[in-house]
Amino acid sequence: MEIRVLGPLVAQLDHRSVVPSAAKPRQVLALLALHPGRVVTVSTLLDELWGDAPPRTAPATLQTYIRQLRRMLADALDPAGVRGPKDVLCTRYGGYALDVTSAVDATEFQRLCVAGQTALREGRDHEASQLLHRALGLWRGPALADVQIGRALEVETLRLEETRLCALDGRIEADLRLGRHAALLGELTALAAQHPLHETVHAQLMLALYRCGRPSHALSAYHRLRRSLIRELALEPSPRLQRLHQAILEADPGLEAPHPAGAVARSTQWLMTAPV
Repeated sequence: MEIRVLGPLVAQLDHRSVVPSAAKPRQVLALLALHPGRVVTVSTLLDELWGDAPPRTAPATLQTYIRQLRRMLADALDPAGVRGPKDVLCTRYGGYALDVTSAVDATEFQRLCVAGQTALREGRDHEASQLLHRALGLWRGPALADVQIGRALEVETLRLEETRLCALDGRIEADLRLGRHAALLGELTALAAQHPLHETVHAQLMLALYRCGRPSHALSAYHRLRRSLIRELALEPSPRLQRLHQAILEADPGLEAPHPAGAVARSTQWLMTAPV
């Protein structure tokens, strides 16, 4: 069974979609797909579908949605196969579980992110860049872009998006360590516009601009961030951003594009810190 949630919801058996067209059964399938092999409780499903105001018939209606999903699974499964729809969408104590043997894209994304961040911490920059590129390449748009989002799915999609942003920060840092600053300029400029309060993105943009021989543009990026932080949050940039700003003013040699042997030490001096 192929399941993809990093974009529009995809669930296929033998290339046949088992995604229902109705909104609430899609929510049920999406929530189960985000927890493959694990029980999602009835109370969690009810909260996702109706929040604080479930109708009196909510438990029975949920059972109807489960039956609808199982009918779609039955239509797609091989009638001579050893697994039936109740073996795929299982009833468990207190809830339901989607018993799938194939990897869900979100699970693979998390695995690649962990491996990539570990490689980055250990200074294996080429490997980190490749792993995080692969992780980010699994995304086809906003998570569950075509699914109605309730409270439980909102938590999951926010978690996935935050992990995606951390993976993006890590991949860009790895690429900066590898001397790819010129190739990153367009991407970083767009990211800084999309995330005007994100300090890590602005630090990366400032460093890339400086290494491309554009210190005045790097300073302008700092001042744009500072104005946004003061206007929106009444805060000054963090000490690390202020240190980077001062280093650019002083043309600190430590900001220069790294040689392979010194890549980790120089780049991380300015960028390796918790995302803001």
